[in-house]
Amino acid sequence: MEYVSTRDKSRKVSAAYAIANGIAPDGGLYCPTEFPSLTAEDWHALANLDYKGRSARILGKFLTDFSGEELADYASKAYADNKFGGKDTAPVVALDGGKHMLELWHGPTCAFKDMALQMLPHLLTASLRKTGETRTACILVATSGDTGKAALDGFHDVEGTKIMVYYPVDGVSPMQKLQMVTQEGANVEVVAIRGNFDDAQSAVKRIFTDEATRAQLDRDGMMLSSANSINWGRLAPQIAYYVSAYCDMVKSGTVRMGEKVNICVPTGNFGNILAAYIAKRMGLPVNKFICASNRNNVLTDFFKKGGAYDKNRDFYTTTSPSMDILISSNLERLLFIASDFNDALVRDLMQSLNTGGHYQTPEAVFTNIAADFDAGCCDDAQAADTIRALWEKEHYLCDPHTAVAVRVYEDYRARTGDTTPTVIASTASPFKFCRAVVEALGGTLEKDDVTQLDVLTKLTGVAAPAPLAALAGKTPRFDRVVDKSEILQTVDLLKGM
Repeated sequence: MEYVSTRDKSRKVSAAYAIANGIAPDGGLYCPTEFPSLTAEDWHALANLDYKGRSARILGKFLTDFSGEELADYASKAYADNKFGGKDTAPVVALDGGKHMLELWHGPTCAFKDMALQMLPHLLTASLRKTGETRTACILVATSGDTGKAALDGFHDVEGTKIMVYYPVDGVSPMQKLQMVTQEGANVEVVAIRGNFDDAQSAVKRIFTDEATRAQLDRDGMMLSSANSINWGRLAPQIAYYVSAYCDMVKSGTVRMGEKVNICVPTGNFGNILAAYIAKRMGLPVNKFICASNRNNVLTDFFKKGGAYDKNRDFYTTTSPSMDILISSNLERLLFIASDFNDALVRDLMQSLNTGGHYQTPEAVFTNIAADFDAGCCDDAQAADTIRALWEKEHYLCDPHTAVAVRVYEDYRARTGDTTPTVIASTASPFKFCRAVVEALGGTLEKDDVTQLDVLTKLTGVAAPAPLAALAGKTPRFDRVVDKSEILQTVDLLKGM
């Protein structure tokens, strides 16, 4: 299996090279040159495996320069029972109205990013060895909240790596911030920026393509890599949990093997839903992907307005901060795939986005996309109503991001009459966003965010996850705040780690 840049498919690289380097030198994203098919034999085997086995088998289809034994070993370590609360790594919970909640937040940081970022350190360090790389991998991460902590947790004190996380100073929840700034490890750094997630993400991409910075790091024995979903090693592990959810639904009798499901995902950077789309390209029976956005509805507009993408709009800070994004990086991979790997087209579209903040997808390409996707959005008030309704009617507690997906799905079902069983990605523990959930349930807020865990527990009788409860009394290690224009200079911090 070979990989090419979405902006230049003339140079092919291995999976290990793509993972080690994170992003292509031209700023494009690495993408496989083909999508392997899941055979009847594969489906039979997958249905009878646990999550660890399913993950290793799916990854083996794409990472052909890794052995099956290697991937099985990585999966057993990444998804160890003591990390994910038991053997049911990504359980599916059936609710009324065709909703099947794929709970992806039972890992060490209580967010779906753990599903990939517990695997990525194994893949990255192995990729460095396979490519003969002897430099220290310096991992730069822009986060809107959850990726930062999950990456820090996955990479802290991993030999041969350093990691620096950038987050918008006013754009994450108090709990997300507390998780990041108290992170332990000698090889970690956390920097807040005055700006939003898009500012951080754009700045990190500039660092990757800045030749002077890369040359200086090389002289210092370091190289750049990424743990954002721009890295194929971050995206590929996410494919497995959609396949796993389908297998679980078949085993429970919800669907028969081969029957289609819908998949609804709350998304900002488009990586999670793109992983589901790739699963369909492999043979997962999917009727429709439902892309759910919050008030920052640039993706909803893209799907509803014929492929017109325009980031020139107001930016809103919402109760679902991990989706507060106006530049959805992984949409670039979808454009590349849907245009039959037309790198010249993608290069032109991304240039238009960089210079003018907008682009128009050609009609033929968007027709391919529209056949698979629907979309919708909801605001904070609607998300709060959904949190309250789910708890009162079904005794199911969810966070604001998941609530966005539930609301958009329910609107979709009412609008279309489509009763296909639907997998809804539940992306974070409700305790990561206590303030929003407590308010939605009519509770009384406390000043301290960790104390809020107890408030939510008293309201609902649901216990807070141990990793979040353990934050009580922890002393912050990181308090650096910089302007977005100064991010390039922060690379110097890597030398002192």
